[in-house]
Amino acid sequence: MLSYYNKLSSEVYDLDKPIGHSFGDIEFYSKRLASISGPILEPATGTGRVLIPLLEEGFKVDGFDISNEMLTICRENCHKRGLNPNLFEAKKESFSLETKYEAIIIPSGTFLLLNERERSIQALHNFYRHLVDGGKLIIDIFLQTEIDLGKVSTRTWTCKNGDVITLETTNVEVDYINQFLISHGRYEKWRNGTLVQTELERFPLRWYGIEEFRLLLERIGFEHIVVSENYQFGKYPENPHVPVTFEAVKRE
Repeated sequence: MLSYYNKLSSEVYDLDKPIGHSFGDIEFYSKRLASISGPILEPATGTGRVLIPLLEEGFKVDGFDISNEMLTICRENCHKRGLNPNLFEAKKESFSLETKYEAIIIPSGTFLLLNERERSIQALHNFYRHLVDGGKLIIDIFLQTEIDLGKVSTRTWTCKNGDVITLETTNVEVDYINQFLISHGRYEKWRNGTLVQTELERFPLRWYGIEEFRLLLERIGFEHIVVSENYQFGKYPENPHVPVTFEAVKRE
């Protein structure tokens, strides 16, 4: 069955995006959270790439992920560093907690994995409900510039024990009306030249226009929305190939 973030894909994520590896986002988020002393939530926390550096800076961060495999690696990464954050398995659109957060952060475009518009909007409403009045939502998206259906790309990683993992990715479906792309990935783990494990992945990716997303946040109730290009706060996007970050505040 095709899915995303199983055992091999989680292992590759940890190899490809190790703890503290930054695209400029860790420094940006840290600066934007500097005035916050209360609880912060990171949905889709993955293996802890952003979560752990923030914890080590003294922020109080909870995290969740849809993938138990990701959370297992994240807990191991935290344990190695003497950290014990609240981590749990949940979905962005349906998690329900008593805690209200001063900030909710979603770096690196992982919000776009919700490729169905309705679920995507449900998640934004859910974030709004879980913020304190005046709380911040900080979220990254990417723009879609070109789609080459049928295009195949291959990447390779070497594990600490010498195993080799390959990933072959193919773009298989695009819906221009509903604004999403589906790609399929085939992971293979090789040991001494012998294939020992295979895993299939279905990877959805949604896209939004910049002003479309701003209007959506406003409709949900957010205000004081600031759009930033490539982690330069307040710089309105000009380059379609870099991350776009939205910072929005829940009405008081």
